[in-house]
Amino acid sequence: MGLDHLALLRRELATFEDCLSGDLSARVEHCGDWTLRDLAEHLGQENLWAATAVTERHGDHQRSPAPADIVAWFADTARILTDALAADPATEAWTFFPPHTVGFWRRRRCLETLVHRWDAEHALGLPSQLDPLLCGDGIAEVIEVLAPRQVQRGRAIRPSVAVRLTATDLNSSWLFGPGEAVATLSGTAAELLLALWGRVPLPWNEVTGDHLAARRVLRGPLVP
Repeated sequence: MGLDHLALLRRELATFEDCLSGDLSARVEHCGDWTLRDLAEHLGQENLWAATAVTERHGDHQRSPAPADIVAWFADTARILTDALAADPATEAWTFFPPHTVGFWRRRRCLETLVHRWDAEHALGLPSQLDPLLCGDGIAEVIEVLAPRQVQRGRAIRPSVAVRLTATDLNSSWLFGPGEAVATLSGTAAELLLALWGRVPLPWNEVTGDHLAARRVLRGPLVP
């Protein structure tokens, strides 16, 4: 899609950081018993993990608990990550799925931060504006990277038939599963992305074709 994932990541990190001026004890609905502070620590630790994957080319980052000043600490993790990702996107890096490049992490961290930025805004009761093109890229990432990894790890069942996901605001669609689509699920790119991540229900009233097959294929969990 020609997205500048590094620039978009910087924007998403900054918007998430803005949320940390709110109530850090606010519950994050879709992340177990986490508070906003817990979410910030999770995202910051993942920032450091990805930075280590790029600079040291391994996935064994040793985590240390975040300090009391979570806001300053999070900002520092964002800086460390974006500095590491300023390398040529074709540069070799450790990743958990192909391609094994810096570009993989630019995309992965951008999309992870997008979802958690929505989580933070939702926790605080703030409205969220999600870029449809970036959400479309997130749908593609679920199908190309996250769902296949979930299948590999035994967390999800390999689809036996295909379902088409259609983003009505992008005039774009993605096929998940083998062969021709037996059903099509339609919604805006943001609706579909948030549904695949378990943040909102899938728009089952917008399914055409084999409803039962669509439910089986999309049962998941398709993301970690």
